[in-house]
Order: sequence, then C-alpha cells, then structure tokens
Amino acid sequence: MHKFRGVSNLSLDAKGRIVLPARYRERLAETCASQMVVTIDTDQPCLLIYPLPEWEEIESKIEALPSFNPTTRRIQRLLIGHATEVEVDGNGRMLVSNPLREYAQLGKKVVLIGQGKKFELWDEEVWSKHIKIWLEDGAEDEMPAALAEISL
Repeated sequence: MHKFRGVSNLSLDAKGRIVLPARYRERLAETCASQMVVTIDTDQPCLLIYPLPEWEEIESKIEALPSFNPTTRRIQRLLIGHATEVEVDGNGRMLVSNPLREYAQLGKKVVLIGQGKKFELWDEEVWSKHIKIWLEDGAEDEMPAALAEISL
C-alpha cells in the first residue's frame, strides 16, 4: 500500500475544487481508480480524504461499534453522515462540497497534508495557527510510552 506524505499548498477554485499534486495522481488511479471519500475530522477544523478502499474499511469498523454508546453514536453520525464520495478527474481535480468546505472553514488557500493512508485538508491560515499552537504546547504534553520508544 502506498503512503501519502508531505505538505502541499493548493488553491480552491471558484467551483470548490482542488488540484491534487501530480505525485499522488498515478497512485490514486492504481489503488482506488481515483475514487475518494471526504469527511470531517471530529476533533479539528479540517477534512479527511481517503482512497475509497481505505474508507470502506474504516466505515465498516465504525458501523460495527455499539450505537447505544452516545460517543460512538456521535462519531457514527458525524463521520459517516458527512462522508462524501468524490472522483479525481483526468486533470487531477477533486470537488469539495460546500458543507464540507464550510465545516473546515476553507478559503481560497488550502493545505493538503499526507497522513500515511489518508490526507488532511486545512485552510492555510487555520493550519498555520494550529502548527504554532502544537509547537508551543507540545513541550508540556506527556508523551505516550509507545511514541517514546520510537527513535526519530
């Protein structure tokens, strides 16, 4: 399975489309026939973009959770409810629906972040603010043991 890495500064056009960086397009055509799913992040003001097969695995796991738990039900409603199938066209463009753009406060300048099996899409200004906060606050956070064992 291919991993998605890196930060790309992109523009959202007047129709709400982004043009995916060329380095991802061939991999997406091979792994998911350019079929993607976009949904919201329930913790941050950004969007999560998955190749369709990756999303289907996650969706199955979310659906299998007991819906009587209020937190689980909230996650099911938000993630699955906002999940929108999109296709990357021949020019590498992908439409981001209006409700999703509004949720993530996307302006004209956006940032696409490779996160291994998925991407995150952020408004550029919101991303910059969050990076500063994470860098400043990160020193005080307690590091999980599993993370402390990884040599970087």
